Formats: sequence, C-alpha cells, structure tokens
Amino acid sequence: MNLFYHLGSLFLKFLRDCGGVFIFFWQSLLATFSRPFRARLFIKHMEFIGVKSWLVVSLTALFSGMVTAYQVHHALVKFGGQSVLGGVVALTLTRELGPVLTAIMVVARAGSAITAELGSMRITEQIDALKMMAVNPIQYLITPRLWAGVITVPLLTAMANLIGIAGGYVVGVMVLGIDHGIFMARMEDMVELQDIMSGIYKSIFFGAFLVSVCGYKGYYASGGAEGVGKATTEAVVISSVGILIFDYILTTLFF
Repeated sequence: MNLFYHLGSLFLKFLRDCGGVFIFFWQSLLATFSRPFRARLFIKHMEFIGVKSWLVVSLTALFSGMVTAYQVHHALVKFGGQSVLGGVVALTLTRELGPVLTAIMVVARAGSAITAELGSMRITEQIDALKMMAVNPIQYLITPRLWAGVITVPLLTAMANLIGIAGGYVVGVMVLGIDHGIFMARMEDMVELQDIMSGIYKSIFFGAFLVSVCGYKGYYASGGAEGVGKATTEAVVISSVGILIFDYILTTLFF
C-alpha cells in the first residue's frame, strides 16, 4: 500500500507541476503585452543567459563534435563508408546534439541560477513586496527572462553547431586523414536547410521550456534555504529530462 501511495503521490505531483508550468508560461507570455516593456532587464538577462553561457556551450560542442567524429568513423570504416563522415557528423550536430546539449548546458549554468535567485526572493518576501508596490512580479521577473531564453538559446545552438562541426573536421581531416574536399562535399550533400532549421526550432522551444520550469520552481519555492536548494535541484532535473523527452517528440514531428 505504501508503494502505491508513493507512486500515486508522485504522479499527482507530476500532473500538478505540468499544469503549473503551463499556466506559468502562459501568464509570462501574456505579460509581454503589458506596459512597460522592461528593455533593460531583457538585455541584462540576454547577457546572463546567452553571453555568459557561450564558453561552457562552446567547450561542450567542441568535444562532442570531436568524439562524434571518432565514434562515427569507427563504425563507418567497417563498411568502407568513412567518406560520408562529414555529413553524418554535421547531421548529428544540427539535428540533435547541438540543440539538446546547448539547452542542457544553459539549464546547468543559467537555469539553476534563475531558480535560486527567484527562490531567495520568494523566501525573503521580495516578490510580495513587488505586489505591494503594484508591480506585476511575473511581468517584472519572468517575462524578460523568458524572451531572453527564447532568443539566446537558438543563437547559442547555431554557434554550437559550427564549433561542433569544426571539432569534427579537426578529428576527421587532421587526425583520421579524411580528405578535406570529401569531408566538405559530403557535408554539403547531406545537410539540408530543414535539418538546420529543425534544430533551431527545437532550441526555441527548449529556451522557453527551461526558463518556464526554472522560473516556476523558483517563483513558488518555500521552506527556507533548504526549500530553495530542493527547488533548484528539481528544476535542473525536470528541465534536463524534459528536454530529452521533448527532443524525441519534436524529432518525430519534424522527420
């Protein structure tokens, strides 16, 4: 009985969180049309989410591209198909690894900080103080972050794609000895605009999703410092797993 009770409680919590995140996202979206538009906050959060995440995203993309090239070459050489290495690496990065790894790195670096900051504001009653001053907390705290995530995550993804392909090129051409012309030609032959745009569309969704989840968990945090830590952990786990789940769903829709 305790097992069923525990599973039922987890399922109900899951449903409650899903509904809460969706409503929270919708409120944040509607607040976009409320005046004033917080341009300075928007730029500030673009810098925090985007500019300050470029290094960790770049390193992740570079070594992911290099490892992918090694592993793909190891598989292709068994069938004499190593000439298509450039195309396979580029497809893997633009369709899947680029948007997914970028979003997860942003969750780890920026998403956790968003939850912790909002959670601290909640337990110190700063959010209540905003309401007392007739300021919409969601419009002030969440909406600028939401749009910053929607814009910067696709830009980071595009950068990650280029850096990852460059890493694959270094391994493929300079280490494994694939001809430069063949590597580039197969990449041009196999990668289409749809492949690139599908990854960008995914990253737009991931940007909105991760800000909504991390913002929701922080905004409604409770239980003091321990509660903020728990909310941050839940936000990172839910966002990361959710990104992988939605990546599968979006892939089935696009392809």
